[in-house]
Order: sequence, then C-alpha cells, then structure tokens
Amino acid sequence: MSDARVAVDDGIDAGLTWHFGNPVAEARAVANGQGVVDLRNREVIEVSGADRLTWLHSLTSQHLSDLAVGEATTALILSPTGHIEHVMHGVDDGESFLAWTEPGRADELVGFLTRMRFMMKVEVARRDDLRLVWAGHGVGLAPQWRVRDSELGGSDVFLPVDADLPDTVGLWAFDSLRIAAGVPRIFVDTDFKTIPNEIGLVGTHLNKGCYRGQETVARVHNLGRPPRRLVQLLLDGSQSALPAVGADIELDGKRVGFVGSSARHHELGPIALGLVKRNIDVGVTLLVDGIPAAQEALVDPDVGLHVRPVLG
Repeated sequence: MSDARVAVDDGIDAGLTWHFGNPVAEARAVANGQGVVDLRNREVIEVSGADRLTWLHSLTSQHLSDLAVGEATTALILSPTGHIEHVMHGVDDGESFLAWTEPGRADELVGFLTRMRFMMKVEVARRDDLRLVWAGHGVGLAPQWRVRDSELGGSDVFLPVDADLPDTVGLWAFDSLRIAAGVPRIFVDTDFKTIPNEIGLVGTHLNKGCYRGQETVARVHNLGRPPRRLVQLLLDGSQSALPAVGADIELDGKRVGFVGSSARHHELGPIALGLVKRNIDVGVTLLVDGIPAAQEALVDPDVGLHVRPVLG
C-alpha cells in the first residue's frame, strides 16, 4: 500500500498521508470504525501531580475535577473575553492527564499552564516521545498504550513514536468523516475571534465554577445569539477544486464568513465547515471561495445549540 501513498503537499498537515490510492475504500473503512490514521503532527502534553484535575478544572471550560479514569474529554482555555486560545483533547489514567493539541500549539500551551501553576502540585511537559494515531475499534492495541474514545468513533491512541502500528487510511477519508459529523477542528475551522457558543459549545461545560472567559460564554448562551454559527457546506460537485482554508464565504457579493476544512466525502461529495454570521438565512446558497454551496445547520441560529447530522 505504501507504493500508492500520496502525501499532503502543504498546509498544517503537510507531510502526512492524503490517501493510499483508493480514498473511497478508505472512507468506507473509517466510517465503519476500521483502519489507522497517522496524526503524528498533533502535539502531546502531559500534566501530572496530585492537584492536576482540580487545577485544570479551574483553568479550562470543561468540568474536570471528578474526571473518571479512562474518560475522554476536550477542554478549552479561553481569553478573558471568551475567545478560544488553547484546546486539549485528553484522558486521565489516575496518575497523569495526557492530551493532544494542534500542530505548533504545544509550546504556548505548556508555557501558559506552567505560568499558572503557582503553589499547586502539578507538573506540565511536552511528550515528544509520543505520537498520535486514530484507530478503529477493530484494530488491536497494546495494553500499555494510552487511548481515549474519539469523537468520531474508534480511539485516539498515544503511542511511542517508534511503535509498530502502520497507518492504512489517509487524511482524505478521516477529514471527510469529521466534516460530515460536524466536528470542528480548533484553529482550522475557527479563528482568533471564535467563542465556544459559535461552534456548539465544544469542550465547554455550562454548570461549573468560574473560569476565564466564562462570563462571555454564559451571557451568549443565556441570550441565545452567538455572533456567528458553525455550518456544514455542501459544495457544488461539478467543480473539481476545494476551497482554500480561510477563504471568504460570500452572499450577494458581501463577505459573511470564512471556510475552514474541506474534503470529498464518498457519499455527500465535496463538503466543508465554515463560520458564517448568525443571521444568514439557512436556506440561501452561499459562494465559498467561488464555489456555490448549500448549508446544513450545525449550530441553531436562535439558541446556539449544537446539532450533528446523522448520515444514513
């Protein structure tokens, strides 16, 4: 299969595998919870120490103080005004919290957490000896590897960089599954202004104590009017190109948002995620980097609740 490997040429995932020669078969496999996807560019951090969960609970948007061993979670660190600054997708094994974040983000995340330790019994470190893969439920995993249930089914697996778990599915199939499920990738499908309410409160718990940025989250949630909303875009399949990350979404010649990740789904055709102004009619056709696109609502424009489509 390696002879047919096609690599991602540019962008945040440059160098990872785009596909192995048959992206449709790979897409069906990953949709059925099979295969292994190399996500080695995701960066891994570890938080250890007796106070780690109560400390992370106080800093993040997630309820972590009583996180069960082996329970998967996603947590955000917000600015004082509620904008997303960091993301952690993690799991605790009773001794440490292991999490992955997006490429190029670990140093800043570790630096922030280290500055916030004060007198707490915690230690924060990068784990460059570990890499991340997504593995379907049918893939045999070594018992010593730390795993977390993925939002897309299967497991996120933290394993040594030299561990023998060859990847069989590329990002084409993996991203098409994620976009079809309406799961945003923080810092790809979001920008520096994004607040959790705009993306369906991903990684955000509404019933916990105070944390940085909570006032914005609570106010917008109570009013039910996020400034923008996450949308799935069903792109015109007659065009071969996919929109560039960050390209404008337009309506009647005016910019109304931007597009994030895109892919070709084996059933839906070309699809993407975008952030558009809340008051844009869900029924109108948008122009996405010059490509006509219909919308599938992921965040209700009135109440800000997250809705994930269920594919047949």
